[in-house]
This record gives sequence, C-alpha cells and structure tokens, in this order.
Amino acid sequence: MPELGASLLQMSFGLAVVIGLLFACLWLIRRLSAPRGGGAAIKVLGAAAVGPRERVVLVEIGEDVLVLGVAPGSVARLHELKRADLPLPADVPGQPAPGGKAFATWLRQAAERRERRDDA
Repeated sequence: MPELGASLLQMSFGLAVVIGLLFACLWLIRRLSAPRGGGAAIKVLGAAAVGPRERVVLVEIGEDVLVLGVAPGSVARLHELKRADLPLPADVPGQPAPGGKAFATWLRQAAERRERRDDA
C-alpha cells in the first residue's frame, strides 16, 4: 500500500507541474500578443467586400479617416479625409452603428461623386 500512495503522490505532483506550465504558457502568449502603444489609436469603422479576397476598409487614426484598399499581400490608401467630414451613425448617441451597410452606401456615393468630378 505505501507504494500506491507514493505513486499517486508522484502522479499528482507531475500533473500539477504540467498544469502550471500550461497556465504559464497561456499567460506568456497573452502578454506577447497584446497590442503595444499605438494600437488603441487605430479604429476600424467599417469594411465592405469588393471581391472574393479584396476589401475596402474605413480606418480612423486620430482626427483622420483613411479609406484603404486591402488585398492579399497589399494595403493601399485610396482616400483620406477629416473625421468631421464623415458623419457616422456612431456619432448619434444611443444608436449602435450598423454592420457594413451604411459604409457600403457611403462608399458607393463617394465613388459616384468622384466619377462625376473626374468626368467634368
């Protein structure tokens, strides 16, 4: 019987060490993957798919809003404007911003205005 007790104690100790290592690894992964410094200053306001793997993304950085074209392996700035020039549903208190529909409508209208301006 004493051998069984020693074996159980040894197995319990080994299990505790393994679980402790798992928690330590989890803590380390969270610590290393946390955004650093400027990550909180960038907010994605909306996105619209324009192809199977291409998107147009509206990103707020401080007072500037960037319209970015995102594709596998590349990101291109399409347009830049001031935050005050872009009325967003998030500006209205008490109303959550809808998914990507308002952004898609805004993007379509902006593209039409740009086409009219280029044609003139």
